[in-house]
Amino acid sequence: MAGRYNSILETVGRTPIVKINRLGPANVNIFAKLEAFNPMGSVKDRLALGVIEAAERSGALKPGQTVVEATSGNTGIGLAMVCAQKGYPLVVTMAENFSVERRRLMRFLGAKVVLTPASEKGTGMLAKAVELAEPHGWFLCRQFENEANPDFHSRTTAPEILTDFEGDRLDYWVSGFGTAGTLKGVGRVLRQERPETKIVVCEPDNSQILGSGIAQERRDGNVTASHPYFRPHLMQGWSPDFIPKLAEDAVATELIDELVPINGKDALRLSRELAQQEGIFTGISGGATFAGALQVAERAPAGANILCMLPDTGERYLSTALFADISADMTEQEIEISQSTPHFRFDATPASVAKPVAAPTVTPEAAAFLEEAVTDLRQPVVMFALEWCEFCDSVRKLFDRIGVQFRSVDLDSVEYQQGNWGGQIRTALLARIGSPTIPQIFVGGEYIGGCTETFDAFNAGRLQKLLRANGVAFTDAKGVNAYTFLPPWLHPRGAAA
Repeated sequence: MAGRYNSILETVGRTPIVKINRLGPANVNIFAKLEAFNPMGSVKDRLALGVIEAAERSGALKPGQTVVEATSGNTGIGLAMVCAQKGYPLVVTMAENFSVERRRLMRFLGAKVVLTPASEKGTGMLAKAVELAEPHGWFLCRQFENEANPDFHSRTTAPEILTDFEGDRLDYWVSGFGTAGTLKGVGRVLRQERPETKIVVCEPDNSQILGSGIAQERRDGNVTASHPYFRPHLMQGWSPDFIPKLAEDAVATELIDELVPINGKDALRLSRELAQQEGIFTGISGGATFAGALQVAERAPAGANILCMLPDTGERYLSTALFADISADMTEQEIEISQSTPHFRFDATPASVAKPVAAPTVTPEAAAFLEEAVTDLRQPVVMFALEWCEFCDSVRKLFDRIGVQFRSVDLDSVEYQQGNWGGQIRTALLARIGSPTIPQIFVGGEYIGGCTETFDAFNAGRLQKLLRANGVAFTDAKGVNAYTFLPPWLHPRGAAA
């Protein structure tokens, strides 16, 4: 999307439609509308912008008022973007079983995330949002029933599809349903403008709440209980444990031509196949929708054009079953590739130290600085570090956790760059302790060691004794394992240690 925009909000929508080339039958055409191209990576950016701007126009949302909503994640992420840009505080309620990436993304964008018990399902997080909104006077988005949701899709998503298929056939439009805003908003426009287009809606095969034909229990318009056909399923953002009001509208107005059940394993498999064979990175719900498109393609007439909605990106599924078989460590094949050449391997001498290098000279100024730093009684704890080193940051986290005041000599920082002053100090440090690694920690002039040595000293209680002996205050940290502060990619090794 080229051009200049006045804010991030102007980049919502106008997502591309991409032809699927390697997956599916050869006698039909499958296309995917990639909603991951929205600024926060999902179709729910449209909903978020539409709901907030409609509330502003009606006066339901006042300047500075807190916004609250129940979400499985994508709506919350979209709302967090919109609220950040417009200056509204945001509180989202979300069941604890949705992916950790989603709650962290929302918090990164400035939102507050209130988790609800997984046992209470979607109805629980929705009830919590209502419970919070009323006494606090917050604006509740009500995404599952708010007409601003489908209205925005009727104004943006549907016209984009019509434009991209202008002069060409569009035989099937395939989508899942969550709030059903996309379904109702796009479906009613297609019914009017392209009545020949069959509207196919997917839902989990083990949780066919629409396919059951059983109405959702409501009182005064509000959901009062989970739908009796709901079962937990893999597709986050798809079909909550109740039938949204917007989905009921789509059924009542006969927008749905066909319901297609989708197996969770197929959703996982096809999400990965889209990535590895088409280069399209989508989440579990995207894989599930594509599974529906493939079912349609198997029985569609030759030459048919099928468009499916891929709702989001795959990055917010890293902690889910979608990535369960994706290793963070090298596989056997990758190790074999590594070992096919001699250097830069974990099982070989590093190329950088293969040849002896003459030891640099220690300057008197650097030696004096080092001596002063490690023996300064005003700052008994000193760490020689690098500003952006993960291991240095791990030690900082431990010290912060136990409330230890310390001096960090960041050898690569601007303060130590002139005349390679940081390099001179590091040379003096190497001559003193015999180790080239960073960080290195001293307490009261006594050398502790690097990151792992410091963690070992803490876990064994030796560090605490040394801190007390030097009058360094710290908080009680019983039960804390220092190795949990290591970078995530080292946690398995740290836990073993």
